[in-house]
Amino acid sequence: MVGFTLVIIILLFVLVLLASCIKIVPQAQALVIERLGAFMATWSVGVHIKLPILDRVAKRVNIKEQVADFPPQPVITKDNVTMRIDTVIFFQITDPKLFAYGVDNPLMAIENLTATTLRNIIGDMELDQTLTSREIINSKMRETLDIATDPWGIKVNRVELKNIMPPAAIQDAMEKQMKAERERRESILRAEGEKRSTVLVAEGKKESVILDAEAEKQSAILHAEAEKEKRIREAEGQAEAICKVQQATADGIRMIKDAGADQAVLVMKSLEALQVVADGKATKIIIPSDIQGLAGLVTSITEIPKNPEV
Repeated sequence: MVGFTLVIIILLFVLVLLASCIKIVPQAQALVIERLGAFMATWSVGVHIKLPILDRVAKRVNIKEQVADFPPQPVITKDNVTMRIDTVIFFQITDPKLFAYGVDNPLMAIENLTATTLRNIIGDMELDQTLTSREIINSKMRETLDIATDPWGIKVNRVELKNIMPPAAIQDAMEKQMKAERERRESILRAEGEKRSTVLVAEGKKESVILDAEAEKQSAILHAEAEKEKRIREAEGQAEAICKVQQATADGIRMIKDAGADQAVLVMKSLEALQVVADGKATKIIIPSDIQGLAGLVTSITEIPKNPEV
């Protein structure tokens, strides 16, 4: 009975030992394996079996991209302005072996390296250049840190300046400068607006004058055309009236002639027509010679007494 119990205990120990030798590496992780204290292999994703007692897991490494947010670091610019800048580092472990054996406490090493690199870069810049050159600073820091951390199996993907905090006096001066700049821009915009408004008003007045002149011109043209049309119609009316009068006169003479009137009646009608012509506005009247010859006859007729004695 004792022997059976001992066998069961040994079997359980062997099972536990075998189970401990089976290692499953999950996604985005890697295991650094040592055999008798020396580096043996790096296990990636999958199932692996190690030798009991001889092999051990020296380090479990996370190979996903990681973010390190470091506290603000005091730096001095080229023009002797002290400010505080905090940085954010995005890095990824590319070689688990170098990461495990390259440097002790890699995150602290990266933090110290970031602080010294930042001081070197900012020390060559003035305050205004520092505030407007974030991309340049980020690029220089990333390049420097990537080269320095390569022997540690770490790749620096991005470096970002999170905050740049100048002294309070510098911040007050910057705020006053920004306020003055805004007021200057406001004055410029207001002056440009007033100038534009004046130009538009002048252009509107000019356009109005042009339109008024054009309207007056069109009105004068229409008035002249109306006057012309009126005179044409009056002339046409007068011509038509003269034609009708002459036609009526000719018809009357023709009727008298057809009625067999003698020469004296024709002369009297001619004189009546001459009287009508003389009533006009003409300054010269041409009298036919026949009518002049009959003047004596007309005089004789007028001298005949109206009531002769019988």
